[in-house]
Amino acid sequence: QVQLVESGGGLVQPGGSLKLSCAASGSITSINVMGWYRQAPGKQRELVATFTRTGSTTYASSAKDRLLISRDNAKNTVYLQMDNLKPEDTAVYYCWATGVVTTWGEFFNSQYWGQGTQVTVSS
Repeated sequence: QVQLVESGGGLVQPGGSLKLSCAASGSITSINVMGWYRQAPGKQRELVATFTRTGSTTYASSAKDRLLISRDNAKNTVYLQMDNLKPEDTAVYYCWATGVVTTWGEFFNSQYWGQGTQVTVSS
């Protein structure tokens, strides 16, 4: 069983910064891809950024210049640094992972989701 726990959300003024963290726990040897999605009120969940175990990253084009995703493979943790936040960044941010190798050697291609952390950008 893989669990993803996010932290770091909150209320921030426009132009401010936040850093989200997501730690994966369970019988995990490695995780192929970890990343972040977000869902704003009344909208579909959308990709924010992903980071593969080998170091490749992808970003949503809408916020690419204001985001930095990073990862600590040893800790099975992924981070999202968000700068110059705008009101349209307000959403619940979800940690996501796929491609888990367990400590007993099994590979699971399932998708795992965290419970989400609220980010509100408002003055």
